[in-house]
Amino acid sequence: MSKQSTEANPIRLVMHPLVPRLLHVAGIETLTPSMRRITLAGLAAEAPFPFTPMATSDHVKLVFPETETGEIHLPTVADDRLAMPEGRPRPIFRDYTVRAHDGDAGTLDIDFVLHRHGPAGRWAIGAKLGDPLGVLGPRGSHIYPSDFDQFLIAGDETAVPAVARWLEELPRGAQATVLVSVASRAEQPALPRRAGTTVTFLDRSVHGAGVLAAAFAAVVPGPGRLFVWAAGEAGSLKPIRRHVREVLQLPPTHADIDGYWKVGVEGLDHHVQDGDD
Repeated sequence: MSKQSTEANPIRLVMHPLVPRLLHVAGIETLTPSMRRITLAGLAAEAPFPFTPMATSDHVKLVFPETETGEIHLPTVADDRLAMPEGRPRPIFRDYTVRAHDGDAGTLDIDFVLHRHGPAGRWAIGAKLGDPLGVLGPRGSHIYPSDFDQFLIAGDETAVPAVARWLEELPRGAQATVLVSVASRAEQPALPRRAGTTVTFLDRSVHGAGVLAAAFAAVVPGPGRLFVWAAGEAGSLKPIRRHVREVLQLPPTHADIDGYWKVGVEGLDHHVQDGDD
């Protein structure tokens, strides 16, 4: 595969207006022992929520209640920019992938990994029907190509909502290899089934933290154009980035690799990419 490509970037960016929304919990579903789906209701018909096909990693900023008061301080929008509430603590933001959207019901599904070391996980553990939650965005949609010959998709638990959307939204006949790293066998989520796709779960409790990168490196792509998408813990993705660049020799526009979180870092800004060395 060539390192250079003269074709236009196959990933299209579509921007959306900034809309702050105050929603409430309308459903709670246990997916695995450490993953919970929370359905948020209250989307207003006059401000349609942008749920874009093949924008599988679309994310919103969730605005969590203040710890002491339980209040949610939603920013306002002025000149298409966020304005933070004056005289109040800065809102607690975390980025989360939108797993599903029901326009008729006015709901969003967000899948949470349950943990107690951050505000999002703690909120999801204690969430009850009717609890409020602020939502901002999505600000923009990266629409991935659907016309490549094959797709290599990889990630850990935090990438599962996006992986599930890939499996649902790739066109009929698309060939895909999917690798999902999980903490243990009990944490394997149910994923959509589709023809032409191989899904492999990788157990970190047996094979160690480097199992995703090792499995990724062992994949031998077939002929034709390959698109790579990977997300998860930032450190675990570094060898994957190197493999894409040095071994697969893909053009940068044929891969999207995103560190969603990083060991020891709270509230990682995933828009700021780590180096790969």
